[in-house]
Amino acid sequence: MSASLPTRRQELRELWKLALPIAIAQAGQSMMSFVDTAVVSRVGTQALAAVGLATAVFFAISSFAMGLLMGMDPLVSQAFGAGNPRRARGLLWQGSYLALSAGTLLAIPLVVVPRLLPRLGVDFAELPQLQDYLDWRAPSLPLMLLFINTRTYLQSAALTRPLVVATVVANVFNLGADILFVFGGEGLPAWFGPLRLVPAMGVKGSAIATLLCCVLQWVIVTSAVRQIHVPGGVPSVRPVRADLLQAARVGLPIGLHIAAEVGVFSLAGVLARWLGPESMSAHQIAISYASLTFTVALGIGNAGSVRVGWAVGARNTPLARRSGMVAFASGAGFMSLCALLFALFPRQLADLMGTPAEVIPLLVPLLMVCAVFQISDGVQGVGAGVLRGAGETQFTFLANMVGHYVVGLPVALLLGFGLKLGVVGIWWGLCVGLTAVALALFWRFQRQSSGTFQPLEA
Repeated sequence: MSASLPTRRQELRELWKLALPIAIAQAGQSMMSFVDTAVVSRVGTQALAAVGLATAVFFAISSFAMGLLMGMDPLVSQAFGAGNPRRARGLLWQGSYLALSAGTLLAIPLVVVPRLLPRLGVDFAELPQLQDYLDWRAPSLPLMLLFINTRTYLQSAALTRPLVVATVVANVFNLGADILFVFGGEGLPAWFGPLRLVPAMGVKGSAIATLLCCVLQWVIVTSAVRQIHVPGGVPSVRPVRADLLQAARVGLPIGLHIAAEVGVFSLAGVLARWLGPESMSAHQIAISYASLTFTVALGIGNAGSVRVGWAVGARNTPLARRSGMVAFASGAGFMSLCALLFALFPRQLADLMGTPAEVIPLLVPLLMVCAVFQISDGVQGVGAGVLRGAGETQFTFLANMVGHYVVGLPVALLLGFGLKLGVVGIWWGLCVGLTAVALALFWRFQRQSSGTFQPLEA
């Protein structure tokens, strides 16, 4: 096995060949939310707070399903690593059934939960806008999960160009659709024709734009699947109970871990709203920036997951270890550059988003906290990916539960409310939690890769 082990430089080159387009695709997903925030922020603080709360609710509910679909990652990449593309294509179909069922089921509470909030004593002024947003965002969930499932198959097959194409096209479309649906077409030149009749829809218009982008992305990546040749013909497209159960068994801890991670950030958003709409707006803009940089680290983690999965499928543990460690170093290096950006230009970043004047004094300190936790955020994002590629998913869930809820959340409550540091104190708690998770995942991969990885379908 050691004879086939590439040098660190070779591994770095191969990792980034795969990671760059995946990172672009990941960043593109976050860029759409970033643009939504930038456009809606020009409507006003209340609209921005509504989008922030709606986004928190959407990802708190949908994150479990997103993680469940990521259970396909090690299965598909290990199938390609074992030289079995027919098995990988079969798993694509099983993942599609899983995406449709989970997405449809979880779209229901997205519509119902906001209408229950008044009965729970929540009387925020932006609740009607939150309900409008989620009514139109809910149908996008099954489409988003189908896209994630198809993306997993394409990146495992090293066919990443369609992911970049889908991302670029969707982002260009999203920018125009956001501006049109949020502000209306009344002010457009006459040659825009019927588009001038589109009314201003505010927050709801942003959700409609996102829904249309999800349709567009899924159509593009689905058409690309035909480019992958399957020796022996395409396998049966019927649901296979054993495959669905296996995918759910692998994906369940991933879903729980992502739900735990997204849940603590969503909870931080709700806590910020209790401090006032200005705090919620500052949180929403800061989390948009943090999510944008994190998606690149997540793309590196996904590339690491694929390369580790290939190595595990080929029963080459030394290569899996090298792939994972190079991914860790790449993630930490990139996020260090992002940390410098946040630390040196917080006011410029606030101005770039069109931040209301009353929000800027809260936002600038949050961006400084962002600078501090960038490396931890990158390491834990990569760590989850490389462990997932090896089929190790349960420890990641436990690390997130302990790191975020046993360590980070109590610190956030103590600093934010006990010591009256407000939203900045809440974010320092998030920073502590992320650091604890990052250290745990790095230790786990080092320990596990010192032994021998076994394929999930051995």
